[in-house]
Amino acid sequence: MNHLLSIEELDRGAIERVVAQAARFAEVSDREIKKVPTLRGRMVLNLFYEASTRTRSSFELAAKRLSADVVNFAASGSSVEKGESLKDTVLTLCAHKPDAIVLRTPWAGSAALVSRWCTAAIVNAGDGKHEHPTQALLDVYTLIQRLGALDGAHIWIVGDVAHSRVARSNILAFQRMGATVTVAGPPTLIPREISALGCEVRFTLEQLGEADVIYALRLQSERMTEPWLPSLREYAAHYQINRRRLHPRQLVMHPGPVNRGVELSGEVVDSPQALVAAQVEAGVVVRMAVLYELLSGTHAPLRAAPEPQLA
Repeated sequence: MNHLLSIEELDRGAIERVVAQAARFAEVSDREIKKVPTLRGRMVLNLFYEASTRTRSSFELAAKRLSADVVNFAASGSSVEKGESLKDTVLTLCAHKPDAIVLRTPWAGSAALVSRWCTAAIVNAGDGKHEHPTQALLDVYTLIQRLGALDGAHIWIVGDVAHSRVARSNILAFQRMGATVTVAGPPTLIPREISALGCEVRFTLEQLGEADVIYALRLQSERMTEPWLPSLREYAAHYQINRRRLHPRQLVMHPGPVNRGVELSGEVVDSPQALVAAQVEAGVVVRMAVLYELLSGTHAPLRAAPEPQLA
């Protein structure tokens, strides 16, 4: 890998390689000293234009456990507030010669653009409503640790698919690993074109019992510019995953942060069937594996690609 911009760029073999490496790093995390010298002398720059707890902290921890130098940059309090463009910010920071830039922005396509502006390896940590590839990789890792394999598994992704970058990445990743994916939610929150990714579409949870894994998505009110739902109460009445809807054999996932009482009931979040804490734990070792894949060897030349456009 030169960059990690999209799950679309990874075949099953590449995903399996990251998962296997993450499993090896999990052994390091159980040691008293949780560090390896693999990336000593390398610099990882975290560039975040949006709020983040899990992704940003796990990337920072991942880089530090690999002994890399870490620089954290948030748009708030920087020259971005003075009107500096994404390109000028990136060019300024690239003058420090980072080996990798972990980028989160509200603009679809931004990671691909940045990959053309500097020689650092770019990791897409979320670009608008487009993709969040490392979330998909850690979700695959979490399920493989629990199920052994995803071949033949039925996974339902429920909720705000329209505004979710996680949904697109997970649909692609789960299918690459042999799972069947169904998306479900209110018609207003299911994009018409989503079935082109090969998933099935449902507008009710009547057949939820066929799922082995239920992946609930947060309602992303910060991305909603118009009323998409009559009310949160009505959404919860029809689409909340609660004890009444959850079968004892089913597993539950969520990318976080969880709105308790909306997409998941509190008792489901705290149940043994919920893998939310396991997903957070997986975030560090999977992101260690991604940084290792990108930076441990000689960095290959950037691939030629058409100039992408911000959405």
